Amino acid sequence: MGAQPINNFALASFYLLLLIPLGIFLWFRIPLLTRTLIAVLRMTAQLLFVGLYLQVVFRLNNPWINGLWLIVMITVADLSIIRGSDLRTKKFILPLFGALIIGTAIPLFTFLGPLLKRPTLMDAQYVIPIGGMILGNCLRADLIGIRTFYSTLKKREKSFLLSLAQGARLHEAIRPYLREACLSALAPTVATIATIGLVSLPGMMTGVILGGTNPETAIKYQIAIMIAIFTGTAVTVILAVLMSIKASFTSFGTLSPDAFHTSSRQR
Repeated sequence: MGAQPINNFALASFYLLLLIPLGIFLWFRIPLLTRTLIAVLRMTAQLLFVGLYLQVVFRLNNPWINGLWLIVMITVADLSIIRGSDLRTKKFILPLFGALIIGTAIPLFTFLGPLLKRPTLMDAQYVIPIGGMILGNCLRADLIGIRTFYSTLKKREKSFLLSLAQGARLHEAIRPYLREACLSALAPTVATIATIGLVSLPGMMTGVILGGTNPETAIKYQIAIMIAIFTGTAVTVILAVLMSIKASFTSFGTLSPDAFHTSSRQR
């Protein structure tokens, strides 16, 4: 037995629930009203488009089309991280794309291959939703990690330059900032792992149960996806910083002003 279907009219009526947070924003004059409305409209339009597209993708189940969709997802995540971190697109798009590809592919294909033993690794039913879950968490972690790394480095630039002047190599001088970036990016995932099952029933487990599978199988899937997500986020955060060094530092080991947008440099 699958999940209970949702009536279109009932779903449209469910949007009225948003009147509660929107009313709170108005009452307390929290400047999130417009951004929230735009975000909800974008979410609705994007999900409707993706839902229609995925129906076609799942029906065709072509490995090349499935792979292309993953590339599109990674590209969108790449651009989102760059925009959210005030970085120059032309300098960072390839390094971050490479980090996301590697960080997503390792846990994704380990999940589909050795764990599930799928005969076809690019099966749309598995590769797209699982890849999306891993990538979505990598996006959030990378955004926090990259932003923390460069903002901390700029705030403590004198200390960083002093390390270089005392003879430290670039990879040695950036290590404390890389450590702080990883801590900021991965701490939320660690906290989620520690409280899962007690505080919340997460998406993968809930989805599998709603799909009619018994809770024991759902738990196994959830354990596996959390390991995959944590591995992916750790790999992408480290690689995102290391692979972007060439684009963000000059030959003298100092931060390149051309790597950041003007507004970011002025801050």
